[in-house]
Amino acid sequence: MLFGLWGCDYGRMKDQESLRPYKTPLPDMPPGTVPVEGGLQLLRSSPAEALKNPLPENAGIIEEGKAKYEFFCVMCHGSRHDGQGSVGQSFSPLPANLKGPYVQNQADGVLFKKISLGFQRHPPMAYTVSEEDRWALMHFIRSLETKK
Repeated sequence: MLFGLWGCDYGRMKDQESLRPYKTPLPDMPPGTVPVEGGLQLLRSSPAEALKNPLPENAGIIEEGKAKYEFFCVMCHGSRHDGQGSVGQSFSPLPANLKGPYVQNQADGVLFKKISLGFQRHPPMAYTVSEEDRWALMHFIRSLETKK
């Protein structure tokens, strides 16, 4: 054990540049660099029923929502939107049937908040999917409603 300490010169170690703290102070952060309002905190505190889809409902937006669905959602909710996706089969309960009344009878804001922040086994998509794309997904989900 004494041999291991023989080559160490602890007195000189504090003189090494790699061990000295930064001499130059970091500059002040410009205001607005880190947001302190809005974002997910605003979404969390907003009543879901008050959230309104800012995107117009048209074929282009629905097509954009469909593209996002096929990229982010199809593996759980399935290609027929019935909760029978290949990954979703391992869940209990199964993912929701997006065409059914359970989903279709919920307000856009309620679904948006659930998709964004996550609920039960559904992951929070706000970290993965942009806000605009999540609203486009809402229009796509609405376009799936089973005609009566």
